[in-house]
Amino acid sequence: MKIKEIQNEIVDEFSMFDDWMERYEYIIELGKKLPLIEEEYKNDSNLIKGCQSKVWLQGEQNDDKIVFTADSDAILTKGIIAILIRTFSNQSAIDIINADTDFIDEIGLKEHLSPTRANGLVSMIKNIKMYALAFDAKK
Repeated sequence: MKIKEIQNEIVDEFSMFDDWMERYEYIIELGKKLPLIEEEYKNDSNLIKGCQSKVWLQGEQNDDKIVFTADSDAILTKGIIAILIRTFSNQSAIDIINADTDFIDEIGLKEHLSPTRANGLVSMIKNIKMYALAFDAKK
């Protein structure tokens, strides 16, 4: 599935909820379903700077796709990174680099996060794109 299709799917899922408490609960549920990152990758080099909580992100190239795994010590943040991993994992580096993140605004996520969590969200996206740039440069 292409990134835009996944993003549209996420927007549709969030539109089913009437209020933000339900959306927060959904984000938390997504976090609980996030496949855990290997313990060996929960280190300082995989720690995303700029997040209020600890968030670890690991990316590996698998053929021409990048596969991401992540974890966080905060349940809401874990749900946020789960949304991003669902969107960008198993995609090509060039597709990740060129992808927009307008769906974040469409679901209203950034405006319903505290400023420090919103900064963390931006840092997560930046790290995902940096992995893609690094893998693309290796080609």
